[in-house]
Amino acid sequence: MEFKIDIPDKKIEQEIKANWDRVAKPLDGLGEFEGLLARIGAILGSPEIDIAKKAVIVMCADNGVVAEGISQSGQEITAAVTENLGKRNTSVCKMAQTVGAEIFPVDIGVNTDRIFPGVISRKVKKGTNDFLLKPAMSEREAMQAVRVGMELVKECKEAGYTLLGTGEMGIGNTTTSAAMAAALLSVPPEIVAGRGAGLSDEGLARKRQVIAAALEKYQLRETEPMRILCSVGGLDIAGLCGVFLGGAKYHMPIVADGVISAVAALTAERLCPGTKEFIIPSHKGKEPASELLMRELGLSPVLDAGLALGEGTGAVMMFSLLDIAMSLYETGATFGDFKIEEYHRF
Repeated sequence: MEFKIDIPDKKIEQEIKANWDRVAKPLDGLGEFEGLLARIGAILGSPEIDIAKKAVIVMCADNGVVAEGISQSGQEITAAVTENLGKRNTSVCKMAQTVGAEIFPVDIGVNTDRIFPGVISRKVKKGTNDFLLKPAMSEREAMQAVRVGMELVKECKEAGYTLLGTGEMGIGNTTTSAAMAAALLSVPPEIVAGRGAGLSDEGLARKRQVIAAALEKYQLRETEPMRILCSVGGLDIAGLCGVFLGGAKYHMPIVADGVISAVAALTAERLCPGTKEFIIPSHKGKEPASELLMRELGLSPVLDAGLALGEGTGAVMMFSLLDIAMSLYETGATFGDFKIEEYHRF
């Protein structure tokens, strides 16, 4: 998938940085938050940054590779959590209430015929195939899921949202994301595959064995992002890839959550170079692939707390920090207010 990306407005970014320098504080006193808000303003096209209306898009999907014993839990958990996302009763929903953010759960591939009240129904198929036996999905299915993500960003922009976060729910998705990370980064499974929701030593060994077998089966190369996605990915990852691409296409800043979001982000960047300019990192997740993926994207997560909850909870925590930084950008006293000389850059 290719489309022309208009990069964020660098003049506006510099204007915002100059505004920061007028606030009565040491230069770069808020560290990376100054640059992140400058990037957000550049994406939105205004030095008068407005991130009051924000939401998290949570992609829910099942993964056929669960049949290989790579998870403590079965697919019934995906449906149960999706149902509770619809009721706004999960971890990310509770946290989002605190920061005034909306949650948009999306059934993009839960393995059931059930309709979940409160959940956006955009199902591509009832879960992916077991990728140890055959490719997880067809290219047509992957592209359909990508388009779902892009369309949701467009709809959010039209509804007045100015900041979006990514989230996901799907048992087995630390296996699909680790398999994709291994292929995208050309590293062995041992480097990127962690314990997910809490695997035993035996379970972790099985997870890495399954990933290694799949990588051998499909002979994936890092320059084949779509084939990697179709071979060993998930519908949630494909949908989130579309969210990141939608951010680039519709000039919407997208706050990336954890390792599953990071895999989707790198896939989007490989499919359409320049997408990463519209991504705001949140945290370095507990899974070992997280730091490697962010480094490959050239992004620096500001939170490092061993988070592994998923659902978009890390993105919501980042929302709160951005709001706090915004309070200083909007209302902080300037050197002029204090009638003292500004700091000068050398």
